[in-house]
Amino acid sequence: MKFTNYNRLWNQITATKKAGKHFSTSIKESKVHVNGQTINYVKVGEGPKNVLCFPGALGTIWSDFKPQIEQLDKNKFTVIAWDPPGYGHSRPPDRLFNLDFYTSDAEVAYNFLKEINVDKFSLLGWSDGGISSLILAAKYPKNVDKLVVWGANAYVVPKDIEAFESIRDLNKWSDKMKAPLIQLYTERGLQSMWNNWCDTMIQIHERGGDICKSCLAKIESDTLILHGDQDPMVLNEHPEYLLNHIKNAKLHRYPDGKHNIHLKYAKDFNKIVSDFIVSN
Repeated sequence: MKFTNYNRLWNQITATKKAGKHFSTSIKESKVHVNGQTINYVKVGEGPKNVLCFPGALGTIWSDFKPQIEQLDKNKFTVIAWDPPGYGHSRPPDRLFNLDFYTSDAEVAYNFLKEINVDKFSLLGWSDGGISSLILAAKYPKNVDKLVVWGANAYVVPKDIEAFESIRDLNKWSDKMKAPLIQLYTERGLQSMWNNWCDTMIQIHERGGDICKSCLAKIESDTLILHGDQDPMVLNEHPEYLLNHIKNAKLHRYPDGKHNIHLKYAKDFNKIVSDFIVSN
C-alpha cells in the first residue's frame, strides 16, 4: 500500500473530534477514581449486554463514539464509553506514553469496569483502543464476552512509522482539524502529546515492532475484526494478521472505508456489531 494524502485522512478522523461539542445534553458524564486516576465516562441503556467503547489515540467519549452511544439499542445493550487515562476529561494527570501504555490502558479499563460493578462485557475498540482491547481480552478472557476491533494492529513496520511521521507537525494539520483538539488540550499540550505518541511508536519499532503479537493466541472471545480497505493509517496486512492469529475470529471489510468506518458507516456498522454481540 502507498501512503498518500495523510493530512486529508487525518482531517477526516479529527474533524469528528469536537472536544465535547458533539455530546448529547441528555446524557450525563460521570467520574470515578481508579488507582488515583480520574476516569470520565458515560453509561447509557439497560440492556443485558455490557459494551465498553474504547477510543483511539487522543480520542474521547464523544469524538470517537457518538453514533454508538446514541444509536445502539438500549434495550439490548448497556453502553459504556470512557475517556482513557490522560485524554479528554480523564485528567489530571496528563497523558503519558511509555512503552507499555497499551497494556496500562487495558489494565485501567478492567479496573474501571470493576469499579462501576461491571464484570462481564464486550469490547468495541478503535485504533489504539483496539490494541488495548486485544490485550485486555487476552489477559482477562473470562470477563470478555465478545471482542470487536478495527483500525488496530499487533505490530509496527516501517510504513506505519512513515505514516505517523508525515503528520507529526501540527503545522501540517488544517485549522479545522486541530482547532477542537487545541481547545481541549491547548496547542502546546496537543503537540507535546502527539510528539510523545509518535516517539513511542518509533521506540516500539526500534525494539522489533511487537505491540501485542504474543497476546493474540490467548484470546478466547469470539472476535470480529473490521477494516476499511482504503485505510492509509493501517496496512491491509494488519487485519489479516489478527484474523490468522486469533482462533475465533472473522473479518468484515468495507471496500471503500478508511480509518473511521464506525463513524462514516455508522448505521451499517452498528447493525453488524449488534448482531455479532447478541449472537450465540
